[in-house]
Amino acid sequence: MNTETDTDTLLQLEQRLIDAAEPFAVATVIRAAPPTSTWVGAQALVEADGTLHGWIGGGCSRAIVIEAARQAIRAGQPRRVRISNEPQAPDEGVESHAMPCASNGALELFIQPTVPAPLVLVLGATPAALEACMLAQRAGLRVGAAVGSALGVATQSFAAAGVSHVMPGFDAAAMTAMAPLLALVATQGDGDEDALEAALHSGAAAVLLIASRRKADRLRETMRLRGIDEARLAALHAPAGPPIHAQTPQEIALGAVAGLVAMRRELEQAEAGAAGQAAGPAASGGAARTHAALASERVPPLMPCGEVSEPGESGDEPAAKLGGVPQAAGGRYVNPVCGMSVEIASAKHVIEHGGQKVYFCCDCCKVEFEKTPERYMSIAATASMGAGR
Repeated sequence: MNTETDTDTLLQLEQRLIDAAEPFAVATVIRAAPPTSTWVGAQALVEADGTLHGWIGGGCSRAIVIEAARQAIRAGQPRRVRISNEPQAPDEGVESHAMPCASNGALELFIQPTVPAPLVLVLGATPAALEACMLAQRAGLRVGAAVGSALGVATQSFAAAGVSHVMPGFDAAAMTAMAPLLALVATQGDGDEDALEAALHSGAAAVLLIASRRKADRLRETMRLRGIDEARLAALHAPAGPPIHAQTPQEIALGAVAGLVAMRRELEQAEAGAAGQAAGPAASGGAARTHAALASERVPPLMPCGEVSEPGESGDEPAAKLGGVPQAAGGRYVNPVCGMSVEIASAKHVIEHGGQKVYFCCDCCKVEFEKTPERYMSIAATASMGAGR
């Protein structure tokens, strides 16, 4: 560990870690009571593996700070830490530790983690793919691209859009090495099968496909013929975003990126919930679970409702996404069409059928329900029986 790093070097190290998309935390001393070997304003940078650069006190406090910083990185949340044997009432929002040093003294630190944004891999050299790269970056996502065979011109276009990593072809091994959280297949007829197969092999928690339902169904069958198992096919979501009646490449990209943002937040919520359910110190380990594992546990698949049709394929009807999910308590209701939990007070649509109220999250689910209401009432009844077991 390096305890002599000056401020300029810390800033340079921060920038290198940011450029490399590596997580870290900066610990800043905000109170120091003698006898201590540090001062207010002293800083240290802690990498994800616990390597400490800088100075925030002697060995007595260093181990506590390193562990608190690693927990802040895992949770992606700042922490305020007090190390002291002074008699004090508990302070909400402050994590207290006994000062292990025989000379006593007291320290308080603020720990700010920096966690890289999730990586999205966009496959394809189409205008919609390029637009999606630009929009995804503006939405706070890191973006890589796989452009298939159109490398020369595509590399220049994607580089100009700020995409730092552009790979030729659809190499599943190279994509896996990038460790994307999400993949967006935006090939739109130019190498669809190879791109989708590589994306499904990449380990991405979810693969979003810009395609109509009819085309997506054909590609699913092709993936089965190519040996993709059903568990992995469950990670495929098509169409890629909510129904915005997109026609131009810009509009198609906008809908797809909306789907990426929704999927990112759903995964984060699932991960936070898993961590919160864990007991004791193990709770912070929930963030270490793989996104792929979280994706396989989601029932029903976490995706926006509805469907965006490609130009010329708008005749497809919205696909019903059935989940058999029990109705939720606490003022919430599980939409029987897509399986999403709807807050009753803010439901977009309410229909009364057979003496029962049914709540919907979007227009397309309401329309789909009205086509075959008995079918979905049966699903809702089955879900309710399952909830009561």
